[in-house]
Amino acid sequence: MLTGGNTNDCTMFHDVLAGVVFQRQVAGRPATRPHRVIADKGYSSRAIRTHLRQRGIRATIPERRDQQANRVRRGQAGGRPPAFDPAIYKRRNVVERCFNRLKQFRAIATRYDKTALSYQAMLDLATLTIWL
Repeated sequence: MLTGGNTNDCTMFHDVLAGVVFQRQVAGRPATRPHRVIADKGYSSRAIRTHLRQRGIRATIPERRDQQANRVRRGQAGGRPPAFDPAIYKRRNVVERCFNRLKQFRAIATRYDKTALSYQAMLDLATLTIWL
């Protein structure tokens, strides 16, 4: 999913998750539902957590401080904190390192390209360069 730079990531979460397709290790059609989603605090919202829970997907998303404070302020009515496993969240560094490697390409970091197609092409070139 490619959006403008001023679009918040969490608004596109449902579309990105709907576009996830990966091959299974056994024969059969490709899978479309991951077992777990590991995301940063930008994706910590009740709507996203509810959507994942309804689809049976485990979420490893840290809770934002303002959400923690509101839950504590409400006391017993605030409910339990969402489940969070720091050991699993450490695997997120792979994604962050990938973003870091892509941002080393100046055209990607500053988005010189005017059209989405040419920007996607630059992303493809950078990915191939990193892979080789």
